[in-house]
Amino acid sequence: MTFESFLPGGRGQLSSEQSQSLETALQISRQYAQHLEDWLLLLGPYGCGKTHLASAIANFAVSLAVPTLFLTVPDLLDWLRYAYGATDVSFEQRFEEIRNIRLLVLDDLGTQNTTAWAQEKLFQILNYRYVNHLSTVLTTNQELKEIDPRISSRLQDPALVTRLQIAAPDFRRAAQDSAHPALSSLHLHIEQTFGSFGLREREKLTPEEHQNIEKAFRAAHEFSEDPKGWLVLLGKYSVGKTHLAAAIGNYRHSLGEATLFVVVPDLLDHLRATFNPNSTISYDNMFEEIRTARLLILDDLGTQSTTPWAKEKLYQIFNYRYNARLATVITSSSSMEDLDPRISSRMYDRRLCRIFLVDIPPYRSGAVPSEKRRTRKG
Repeated sequence: MTFESFLPGGRGQLSSEQSQSLETALQISRQYAQHLEDWLLLLGPYGCGKTHLASAIANFAVSLAVPTLFLTVPDLLDWLRYAYGATDVSFEQRFEEIRNIRLLVLDDLGTQNTTAWAQEKLFQILNYRYVNHLSTVLTTNQELKEIDPRISSRLQDPALVTRLQIAAPDFRRAAQDSAHPALSSLHLHIEQTFGSFGLREREKLTPEEHQNIEKAFRAAHEFSEDPKGWLVLLGKYSVGKTHLAAAIGNYRHSLGEATLFVVVPDLLDHLRATFNPNSTISYDNMFEEIRTARLLILDDLGTQSTTPWAKEKLYQIFNYRYNARLATVITSSSSMEDLDPRISSRMYDRRLCRIFLVDIPPYRSGAVPSEKRRTRKG
């Protein structure tokens, strides 16, 4: 995420006010990165470009060898909590590092746990940097009145803080909804949530099978809370893989985040359809939308056509998301050995990917009807 890759024109139809807002935000962020003085506060809805601009400032500073920390606020607090049990660094050392770093970039202020401890630590960090006029960039999608008043009062100091309100739509949602409305099929799985998964209804499972499905359930639930890296769910048809994948997508969608859920054969069909002279969307736009989606859920990998074209397109998507470390959920009834080795080799990278084999009998009570319907269609 750099200034050069930021798109002030957006990815869809913007009003003149929205375009001007993005252009102004880009200019002010560039200026701030050049001087790194005082504070910059970026406000706006999900997906309007706040994190991109904050990241661009951080990346520019790092290119100049400026000591920089970039963290989401929840991650910052977790980082501090983990220091209590760390052997390589004390809590006090880590706390001082955060308070005194030359440039601190905090993303998603207001999304953190609101425990008294969390509030106090965050206030101590920001108050110290406020008093000492240390360079700080913050992003939030909340109104200032919703933030801890002790912090909000400092954010409203015009002598120190430049406030930048970005008036733009959610580019991620716009890219998903306007480019090709039929591409994502998450709406077909709206009832497949973590609450409807029905772990207790699987009465005929052995203790080992219960443990297996509960482990996969916990992994999916944890991923939905903080989508990072890749999550791969393997197993036979009708064991709940699609349900868990859809539950992740529905949870993130409920938080206002764009999620692209697509069955792999359908994905390739959508790409082929762009070659039709009557297509209203170009191949390049759709391909870019798929490979750069904030969260991509690919259902039924391995059931697609194995033509050289299909294999190459899938590899390009997987390879791009692997290098960019973009959050991806994959389900497959194939074994790892049966998948394209160029793709499976990336799944084996434990730094990025977690693989779970859902090893239970097919579920017959109707909790995962979409998988059953698809198998009956052949």
